[in-house]
Amino acid sequence: MQPTERTRVLRNTEQAAYDPETVGSILDAGLVAHVGIVHDGAPVVIPMVYARVAGTLYLHGSVASRLMRTLRSGAPACVTVTVVDGIVLARSAFNMTLNYRSVVVHGSARLVDDEAERDRAFRAVLDHLVPGHYDTVRPPNAAEARQTMVLAISLLEASAKLRSGPPADEPEDLVSGVWAGEIPLHTVAGAAVPDPAVVAGTPLPPSVRNLARFAPLG
Repeated sequence: MQPTERTRVLRNTEQAAYDPETVGSILDAGLVAHVGIVHDGAPVVIPMVYARVAGTLYLHGSVASRLMRTLRSGAPACVTVTVVDGIVLARSAFNMTLNYRSVVVHGSARLVDDEAERDRAFRAVLDHLVPGHYDTVRPPNAAEARQTMVLAISLLEASAKLRSGPPADEPEDLVSGVWAGEIPLHTVAGAAVPDPAVVAGTPLPPSVRNLARFAPLG
C-alpha cells in the first residue's frame, strides 16, 4: 500500500503504517467500522459491522438503506476502525492521550452480485464477530438475500496509525511530582446469556465457548 494524498499521515508521522499486514491486523481486531459518505450535500457517518477478506472490506445492509444506496452509486467513502488500548495520563493536561490502533480506508464500493462471493461475505461478517459461528446457524434464505445488499471496498488506499507506551511529557514536567502512566483497556467477552426461548438442554456452540477477543497486548 503506497500512501496517497488522502491516506498520508501528516501529524505524528512516526505512528503511521501503510503495510497490508498492519492494516489487516487492526481491521481483524476491531468490531465496528464507521462509514462516512456525503448524502444530499451533508456528511453522514454510520457505524456498521464488517469483515476483511485479504485485501477487501465487506459491508452488508438493507437494500433500502440510504448509506448502502449511496455507496452502490459509486460515491466516495471513508471507512475508519479504531481499537482503544489504553488511557495515557500525562503530567500535563495538554499531553494526555490514548494508546490506540486505527485504520482509515478511502475508496468507492462495488456491488457484490456474484452469488458465491455474496455467500463468502455473509460468512465472513458473522465469523468476524464470532469465529466459526456461521456453521451453527441457518444461512440467509432467498427472501433475506434479496433484502440485503453486499458491498466491497478495496483496501488499496488505506493507512494505519498506532500509539503505544507512556506519555510524552515535557522535560520540565518530569520533576513535577504528578503521577503519570497508562490505564490499559481491553474488550473481553463475558459469559454467554441464552435467549429465554432457547430449548432446554440446547448445548452452547463451540464458537461461543471459544470466543476470546482482544487479548492483552504483549
